[in-house]
Amino acid sequence: MATIKLKKSSATPADPLKPKRSPVRGMGSAPRKRPTLAEAQTARAEREARYQEQLRQRFGDKPPEKFKRRDEGDAFDRKPAPRRNPLEGVDQSSRGKNTAFSGGGSVRRMAPADPRDEASRPPQRSERVPSEVRRDAAPRRARPDEPRRAGPVPSDARRSDAGARKPHRKPADARHHVDDHQDIHPEIPGSMRLSKRMSELGIASRREADEWIAKGWVRVDDHVVSELGSRVTPDQRITVDARARHQQAQRVTVLLNKPIGYVSGQAEDGYEPASVLVTPQNQWRDDHSGIRFLREHLRSLAPAGRLDIDSVGLLVLTQDGRIAKQLIGEDSDTEKEYLVRVQMIEGGRLSDDKLALLNHGLELDGEALRPAQVEWVNDDQLRFVLKEGKKRQIRRMCELVGLKVVGLKRVRIGRVMLGDLPPGQWRYLRPDENFG
Repeated sequence: MATIKLKKSSATPADPLKPKRSPVRGMGSAPRKRPTLAEAQTARAEREARYQEQLRQRFGDKPPEKFKRRDEGDAFDRKPAPRRNPLEGVDQSSRGKNTAFSGGGSVRRMAPADPRDEASRPPQRSERVPSEVRRDAAPRRARPDEPRRAGPVPSDARRSDAGARKPHRKPADARHHVDDHQDIHPEIPGSMRLSKRMSELGIASRREADEWIAKGWVRVDDHVVSELGSRVTPDQRITVDARARHQQAQRVTVLLNKPIGYVSGQAEDGYEPASVLVTPQNQWRDDHSGIRFLREHLRSLAPAGRLDIDSVGLLVLTQDGRIAKQLIGEDSDTEKEYLVRVQMIEGGRLSDDKLALLNHGLELDGEALRPAQVEWVNDDQLRFVLKEGKKRQIRRMCELVGLKVVGLKRVRIGRVMLGDLPPGQWRYLRPDENFG
């Protein structure tokens, strides 16, 4: 007896009329990386800082109430909305006549038994007449038992009793950070804003300090201060929360060897900013900082000092407001060293008197320049050491003494050297390095 075996086809032809099944979520694409807690907190802090800065630029130190965050006010000062009484407007003595109670306990108004009760019933919300119509309507006829008024009552007098509110008392055991402002005295002579004092002490930049104050991370004499614009005296002690220190430690500083053709700050005239060079591909392979590149390091990365488009050399980009203040603050004494290749406009060689003027004695924009150190390195190259950074300062100084700048390179800022960092590449500032 013969046995027939049927072999099932491995590939079933697709039915053209049958709709295609949607792909399973996540197939065909890499899983999305979820941010860590620290990254999420950093992003939230940056959004809050930008929001506070926009408010400060628009309204000053005290923004209107409607722009304040819900968590900025005192929880005990926020009075809850009054609950509506379901029995309001119902005659309690005649419940059996005019009201009916359902099993759930809700109140339902019934039609009045007597037509006279309809006139005394207060109007419902849908039946209320607009104020414009009420003013134009005929005057209400006074009841016999109602005392006659001599004249119209001012609106302020009518609202004197109804609008008065009893002062809200906080519980004796209530503890909230806003109560800790008792030692902050705006009227004390010689006081200053808390953020400015923190900036003077080198704790944080003003923007960073405002961000910490809004989060309640700053204490003055062991009392939490969370109100922007609070003032302190120089003898008061300021401390910050460990979370603020941790957030500050996560901020990075980048050292870039800027080539020609890039501007230091925002893009202008079709030229790209130097920050576009801060990519993983351009990181120097001899970077021994031990910091791993993250996309968060590109946020709020601002230049601390300028290099014009025709200049090259060391450019500092930082997220740390303390470093920015140290390098470009009004009272900054950080030295910047440049190698400048020059040539005489009228030929010959620079005289000693003009070289002395480059060291001290020149003015720009009607202001005397601070003393500098200028000396010859070789026949066509000068070494400049400045403690200020006016726009195109070296080029304008050279023009005043008859020199034309052919090339300019910054090789040092404070104690940090450009070293062997190749043009167009960057590295992180090491923990053991500082500009002071």
